[in-house]
Amino acid sequence: MSDAKHGIFIDVEVDDSVAGDPELAKKLAEVCPVDIFASDGGRVTIVRENLDECVLCNLCVDAAPEGSVRIVKLYE
Repeated sequence: MSDAKHGIFIDVEVDDSVAGDPELAKKLAEVCPVDIFASDGGRVTIVRENLDECVLCNLCVDAAPEGSVRIVKLYE
């Protein structure tokens, strides 16, 4: 099986302006119930293999500055 987005229905985007904020990285890792976010050296990283677990709770969106974290639905 390829590394394509098989079974993934959303993507998560983090604005570059906040991706290097260690406090935000820690906060996102704490609030996400399915571990989509991690802190890697104080940077926000997306754990791609967990994206298919997203429950669309918006806790990450609420925890971040307005418009800096977006959940993008890859379906209609």
